[in-house]
Amino acid sequence: MTDAAALLAAPAAHPDARAKRSRRRSIVIHLVLTAASILMLYPILWMLSGSVRPDDEIFGTSSLIPSSVSFASYWRGWNGLQVSFGQFFWNSLTISVLATIGNVVGCSLAAFAFARLRFGGRNFWFALMLGTLMLPYHVVLIPQYIMFLELGWVNTPLPLIVPKYLATDAFFIFLMVQFFRGIPRELDEAAIMDGCSPWRIYWRVMLPLSMPVLATAAIFSFIWTWDDFFGPLIYLNDIDTYTVQLGLRSFVDSTGASDWSALFAMSNLSLVPVFLFFLFFQRLLIEGIATTGMKR
Repeated sequence: MTDAAALLAAPAAHPDARAKRSRRRSIVIHLVLTAASILMLYPILWMLSGSVRPDDEIFGTSSLIPSSVSFASYWRGWNGLQVSFGQFFWNSLTISVLATIGNVVGCSLAAFAFARLRFGGRNFWFALMLGTLMLPYHVVLIPQYIMFLELGWVNTPLPLIVPKYLATDAFFIFLMVQFFRGIPRELDEAAIMDGCSPWRIYWRVMLPLSMPVLATAAIFSFIWTWDDFFGPLIYLNDIDTYTVQLGLRSFVDSTGASDWSALFAMSNLSLVPVFLFFLFFQRLLIEGIATTGMKR
């Protein structure tokens, strides 16, 4: 009877042991992920801490806890330059929004043509467009600068905005082409039977079904344009036209004193628009990346 009782009790204890192992494994995984998250967030936390501590403590310790807290660096950073930092935010926001609209409109039109329309040399032009992905930006920098200089666009935001409306970002075109090819062609045929032109097919059929990929392109365009430093550095000269990235550079002086706490304070504020933009559209971003990566 004792052996039989032990055999009957063994299966009942086995699920409990498995549950304990699974619980321990889950705890270990969460601890590792938490430690990795803290390690990745440490630079941002250090910058946030540096913005509220005295300047002589910023580089003298690795602790995240300041000896004293003062928000004077935010006021000093916002009003410490010749132009209010709000002007830099407005310039960056204007350029980023207009460039994002241009990328979405221009690249979606080009992608629709490659994915849906039939014209001579379509495959050749598509391959040529993909080839521009391997072309370094610095190769075309001087010809572009000379062209914009002749047009009188230097020291204006036009060189940073107008090319976006001409579908110059091959990455987004390729991304949208892959998405458009996954939409059934029967929808195009039904629209043609109803008398729709290619333009109406693009506007009435393709765009409403392509919100995930359009949101993906918009988010990446906004983030890349907002964080761009090299483009504004080349084309913008007057401080009134500076973007946030150029404004941040103004706090660092290689020949004199640098206001590091004000730099960190404005750097923290510069992360807010990107974070909010991503926060509002993250669902569409994940959906767009997932659907463009699936083969239907």
